[in-house]
Amino acid sequence: MPASLLSLVPVVPVVVLDDLAHAVPVARALVVGGLPVIELTLRTPVALDAIAAIAADVPEILVGAGTITSPELVGRAVDAGAQFLVSPGTTPGLLRELAGSGVPFLPGTATVSEAMAVLEAGFSEMKFFPAEASGGAAYLKSLASPLPAARFCPTGGITATSAPAYLSLPNVGCVGGSWLTPADALAARDWDRVATLARQAAALGA
Repeated sequence: MPASLLSLVPVVPVVVLDDLAHAVPVARALVVGGLPVIELTLRTPVALDAIAAIAADVPEILVGAGTITSPELVGRAVDAGAQFLVSPGTTPGLLRELAGSGVPFLPGTATVSEAMAVLEAGFSEMKFFPAEASGGAAYLKSLASPLPAARFCPTGGITATSAPAYLSLPNVGCVGGSWLTPADALAARDWDRVATLARQAAALGA
């Protein structure tokens, strides 16, 4: 396991799956495209089963669970096979559970105070969400000087067009993107399109 989740790929694919049958093919398409990381959001009934399927059948990808909104979900996600965890926000109880999970995690922040609370708890890497609605790249740029230790993975409303502005910042290690797995591509089982979008996103780190 690398020391930093933020240094693996320039864009972490953030994926919502409604059909369990799509889990393994979409993970394989992302690997083909050069992005061997996937964050599956726990927003659908099949999410935990999808994590388990990918962990079992696509060992070359790092599979994580997103939308961790309660301490109880931490254990369920890890038991399913999640190798990292991402939360949209952070409470003291959730942060304690994430810290004890045994896997890397990115606690969610959206304000200076929330970022300071995560830093105070001893963690320097965090998610910034919802990125575009919370001030975007300009906001994160303004945090680099007062909070030099904080490093972010901004997610939420980011596109292939706006991603480079985030990735150019010194306090951003990667971005989270849902544009890599559009719903129509998944519905059509167009895995070649997913692989192409992943390839384009991987090139943002070049």
